[in-house]
Amino acid sequence: MYQDRLPLVPPDILQAHMVHEPGDTRFKAAARLLQALWRAERGIPMGTHAPANGEPRKLGSRIEASYAKQGANFLSPAIAKLAFRESVYREIGAVIEQERLWTNMLSSQPLCFNLFGDLTLNPDKGNKFFQQLFPDYVAEVEEIYFEHSPGRGDASFTADNTAFDVFVTCRTLEGKQGFIAIEVKYSEAMAEPLATLRPRYDELSRAVGIYREPESQSLRGNPLQQLWREHMLSRAMVVNGLYESGRFVLIYPKQNHHCDSAAKLYQRECISPDPAVSGFQAVTLEACLTAYEAIGDEETAQALRSRYLNFRKIEEAIFG
Repeated sequence: MYQDRLPLVPPDILQAHMVHEPGDTRFKAAARLLQALWRAERGIPMGTHAPANGEPRKLGSRIEASYAKQGANFLSPAIAKLAFRESVYREIGAVIEQERLWTNMLSSQPLCFNLFGDLTLNPDKGNKFFQQLFPDYVAEVEEIYFEHSPGRGDASFTADNTAFDVFVTCRTLEGKQGFIAIEVKYSEAMAEPLATLRPRYDELSRAVGIYREPESQSLRGNPLQQLWREHMLSRAMVVNGLYESGRFVLIYPKQNHHCDSAAKLYQRECISPDPAVSGFQAVTLEACLTAYEAIGDEETAQALRSRYLNFRKIEEAIFG
């Protein structure tokens, strides 16, 4: 198995596992197959996908509805219960798509809960994890939130519905009230539908003081626009006095070269690659698992690796 790239999975292998989606990127095809293999190994029945312009059909990366209701998309019953509670009590205006959360194994929404749910349920572990992952910044974790925005539609922020997948409040090493605002990606290609450009974006881009060229057109299109909006939202929270310090973090698998390329491009748009200066940091999903291992939680690290990163399974499916 090559360390710098995943295999291009042959169509017949994808078809055999009912995960052949012609529009998938190389990474997404491999990740979709991995999810199907993980599901099948655990005896979880295959679910269906209902495309906008077509008949419902079986899809290997989906979970059958009755099993989905039991929380089969999550690594533990406790995390499934947390996901349900967070969904029920989500912030006003927050978007947590229920089908994606419960049945879509490829979605980054359940990944957020699988990656950070146990840290929410066990504050001491959460504290150790974030201290390990951000040793230059986090002194003590206070709270962990999901799908958080300081004010959807509020003109003092981004005047839209931009929100963070995960939001961690903390005390920094300098004793400041700080935060880690997180965007989680798994199989995405950083080509999501673009938000309508607003005058407020231009104002913030100039005001936050973190861009080499605040008027850069690259920031306003894919693959950078979402990072631009979320990063500006994080800086606006500091400017408006909600926090004294903050860091916007993109988390993604290192083999997802679309995300990796976007992170590197975005860093070049910032005034410095140093997160202490720019307030932006790219962190791989692999680094998160290493942090789990470093704090002594091998079980969670292995569970996450098996579910999301064990691409040797793909090689075995191809070559036997």
